[in-house]
Amino acid sequence: MPYNLSTAAFALIIALPLLYHSKAPYIDGSDEINNALLSGGDEINNLLQDTSPVVAAGAVLQKISDQFKFTEGPAADKKGNIYFTDQPNNNIWKYDINGKLTLFMSGAGRSNGLYLDRKGNIISCADENNELWQISPDKKVTILAKNFEGKRFNGPNDLWINKRGGIYFTDPFYKRDYWNHSTPEQPGQYVYYGIVGTADGKWLYVADIGASKTYRFRLGPNGQITDKQLFADQGSDGMTLDNEGNLYLTGKGITVYNSTGKQIAHIPVPAGWTANLCFGGKNNDILFITASESVFILQMKVKGS
Repeated sequence: MPYNLSTAAFALIIALPLLYHSKAPYIDGSDEINNALLSGGDEINNLLQDTSPVVAAGAVLQKISDQFKFTEGPAADKKGNIYFTDQPNNNIWKYDINGKLTLFMSGAGRSNGLYLDRKGNIISCADENNELWQISPDKKVTILAKNFEGKRFNGPNDLWINKRGGIYFTDPFYKRDYWNHSTPEQPGQYVYYGIVGTADGKWLYVADIGASKTYRFRLGPNGQITDKQLFADQGSDGMTLDNEGNLYLTGKGITVYNSTGKQIAHIPVPAGWTANLCFGGKNNDILFITASESVFILQMKVKGS
């Protein structure tokens, strides 16, 4: 097993208090933003160009495809190719740096959140059997972990890997129709949805979507989690960071906070739910967005962290 899942990997599960899920709130922007979201098209794109400190001048929100059932888990490799999931259809897709969309893998363990390790393997929250998977570039699957202290995981949802290879992941329990069990074995459900750490390995952001809060934790030299801080009065599904330290939260569109917790932008997305996002592309300056049955891209002023 290439990862030490007994320490940093599970520190998040152990450290955080029990949280409960409810529907994520819509963080309203101005009437102008909301009207543009409803109208779509040029009104959204003009608003992005005129008001955003993170979106590139002249950028257009571009829909790549709407052929999916529900998209999630985008993650980029070192070259900038992006992998994402269509969990209900049990597929992982690839959007490459040349703009080509292809099916990467079917029978993907009902993968949800994804992350790429240093060797180019996809690390997957595969909740068909409540496991963490390693998927090699040639699609060989290795089960990294499936239980903690002898008890089956609830349902791995999202993850982040630090520079030392420590895996942090969220593990809520949402009964799936493809499960044979109806109750969790773990004693609690400790974190819901989005998780991401800073490139320097000093901070970890975690979204409590039920309480409509996002928290920041200090990371110690051995991966331990300390110093819980309220970062924003907004929950999130997936999340990402840019190279200026801005945090991107999802739900009804995308809300961007700077490193001090001040909201600096809202990016409308014409979809019922914006589930997740990541940076990718040749220059790491394309924001890739998974939103309900669709995926979108947006050219940014900033780059991924």
